[in-house]
Amino acid sequence: MSDASGRLPRSVRIGYGSGSVATGAFGTVPGLMLLPYLTDELGIAALWAGLIVFLPKAWDVVLNPIAGRISDRTVDPTGPRRPWLIRAGLMLAGAFALIFAAPDLGAQGLEAAWVLLFFVLAASAYAFFQVPYVAMPAEITSSYNERTRLMTARVAILAFTIMLAGASAPVIRDAVGGRAGYRVMGLVMAGLIVVGVVASWWGTRDAPIGAVSAGAGSLREQLRIVARARDFRLLLTTFVLQALATGCMLAGVDYLAGDVLDDRGAATILFVCFVGPALLLTPVWARWGERVGKRRGYVVASLVLAAGALLAVFAQSAPAAVVFAATALVGVGYAGCQVFPMAMLPDAAATDAARTGENRTGVYTGVWTAGETLGLALGPGLFAVVLALGGYVSSEGGSVAQPGSAQTAITLGFSVLPATLVLVSLWWLRRYSLDADAVARAEGAHVV
Repeated sequence: MSDASGRLPRSVRIGYGSGSVATGAFGTVPGLMLLPYLTDELGIAALWAGLIVFLPKAWDVVLNPIAGRISDRTVDPTGPRRPWLIRAGLMLAGAFALIFAAPDLGAQGLEAAWVLLFFVLAASAYAFFQVPYVAMPAEITSSYNERTRLMTARVAILAFTIMLAGASAPVIRDAVGGRAGYRVMGLVMAGLIVVGVVASWWGTRDAPIGAVSAGAGSLREQLRIVARARDFRLLLTTFVLQALATGCMLAGVDYLAGDVLDDRGAATILFVCFVGPALLLTPVWARWGERVGKRRGYVVASLVLAAGALLAVFAQSAPAAVVFAATALVGVGYAGCQVFPMAMLPDAAATDAARTGENRTGVYTGVWTAGETLGLALGPGLFAVVLALGGYVSSEGGSVAQPGSAQTAITLGFSVLPATLVLVSLWWLRRYSLDADAVARAEGAHVV
């Protein structure tokens, strides 16, 4: 339970944040490893590989609002969200391990179908874990600033997980080698997901449970109401475009390391450079945001991220150290670009609940996570299109010298493309108006 000042116990903040171990592993590893697995291990053409990566995420776009609606109406002594954490989370881990466990079926089509099937199953389970998980902050605290503190713990753990999973997954693959390397990597990452699932389910057992009743009407009616929420719509558009940018960069890491920097081991260094600053600066972003406001903090963080991405355009000619520095600058901005929108989302959902007396938090977060999923899915797909346009040559486990056009495509897909997407997203963010005073007026309470 929260104390009189509105602060949640540290155990609840850390317990809630632990769920980011699961979301971080599933959000990072397929985006980093699945496209290279399909193009360089199974020999599938880049465009087809991009489609396989995209389709399960596109399915999630449809499923996430449904998952939110179902969790809104779940009746359980522990609240409407927590039961889904353990049920869906464990299913997610099992399906994830099987994505990279395709046996040698003797035909690329069958092997591609295996990956697609288990990726769809994993994405479905993820929807029923992620949507209730993201919905919880709007219900367990009514404090504008406490939601930022809650997101600080979550993003710090998320950053650590991205570094751990993103840096270790290529190392595990390369240490074992071949398909067996991908299988072992998949099992290890599935175990990491289990740790996050169980920790978040157990760690939130003492969290407050919201008492607002579920919204009436059909899912279509609920979605229509959410779509009319102006500030939520502006925030979502910004976040989706930035998720698309992040998806492009994640998909490009392995290609940038191996084909441009000519060092597969550089993928791990790139991830450390990306996440290391985020681990250190997430609390700094949060404290600064409390002084200047979440929207302004989000704008500045976005500009820093875009600047780092643009600097990486020199990857083909500059020393590797320049690329690593650019990636570190991206990491500085990325930390803020996670803290602020994740803290702004529950403001929008809770404001609606306070105004109407009905709980549409699950629908809000279902739409939000659907948008995020779409962006992260389109990112690798868009990067695959860039690869195809650059003449990238796929292979079945062997090393292939890529033409200069492919190296240029990799560099632009990792730098200029995501930077442009981030800068464009600010057109919508600048019109967002739900500040601390607006939230307080809507909820009928003083800001803590």
